[in-house]
Amino acid sequence: MGNFTQEIEMEEESSLKSKRAAKKSIWVSAFVNLWLSIAQIAIGILSGSQGLIADGVHSLSDLGADFVALVATWKSQKKADTDYHYGYKRYENLASMILGGLLLVVGIGMIWSAVHKLQTPESIPTVHLIALWTALGALMAKELLFRYMLSVAQKVKSSMLIANAWHARSDAASSLVVAIGIVGNLAGYPILDPIAALIVGFVVSKMGWKFLWDATQDLLDRSVSEEQVASIAAEISATPGVIGFHELKTRKAGDMILADVHLDIDGSITVAEGHAIAKSVKANVMSKHPVLYIMIHVDPVFNQ
Repeated sequence: MGNFTQEIEMEEESSLKSKRAAKKSIWVSAFVNLWLSIAQIAIGILSGSQGLIADGVHSLSDLGADFVALVATWKSQKKADTDYHYGYKRYENLASMILGGLLLVVGIGMIWSAVHKLQTPESIPTVHLIALWTALGALMAKELLFRYMLSVAQKVKSSMLIANAWHARSDAASSLVVAIGIVGNLAGYPILDPIAALIVGFVVSKMGWKFLWDATQDLLDRSVSEEQVASIAAEISATPGVIGFHELKTRKAGDMILADVHLDIDGSITVAEGHAIAKSVKANVMSKHPVLYIMIHVDPVFNQ
């Protein structure tokens, strides 16, 4: 009994550390994006670089995304209550959907602005050298931020934080494109700056659509991946006393899984014995897989 209690305490301590690490990574991201957006937009305006301004707006959208992630992380940690019997895990799915929508809107805005500039090339100014140094500094900061955030996200196993980390990587890629565009502008090809802004817009729009689509599908109770379903099915089949199963259904709740299954159990055994088998299945599945809850129905099978 002592060992079991100790294991629970260790799991709770590990969970608490993971939550702290997740919050810290979001605050770090917010701090970096705040200063990057201020620097990029201000210097972009002063130097005449539309690409740098677009990248600054991108960083500003990241700051909004960080705020959404913080709210979702706080809400999703709340335990189940009388209003939400399965807890608040789906706040993470909702946050990912909002993040995706935000990215999509920002990306479309970038494309619109860049196309307008390309239609009036005479209005494209020659940028100042400081814009290039700013873009390179932003590139380095965003790449380092991506690596830090991804390591934390993988450690705490949060799809929302992984999405936020790859969001930072998209920022690094956009800063690289912007830097190339600025180099082209300085080399006597001013049209390359709005072209860089256009490419950034497409990258941001594509990623926003992906996050929006995936989160929407999870909120609509899309099944988890075939690999995850097969792994859960194997765990059920391996439990002693289970003759077979059917109607295994899954859906996402944040990074966790909700599942339902019908077990085929020997009809000649007692109700208590059948119940014990079902409890074993539940314990095995929930301890070895990211399953928040599994509803089990027992079907008796009789030998003909």
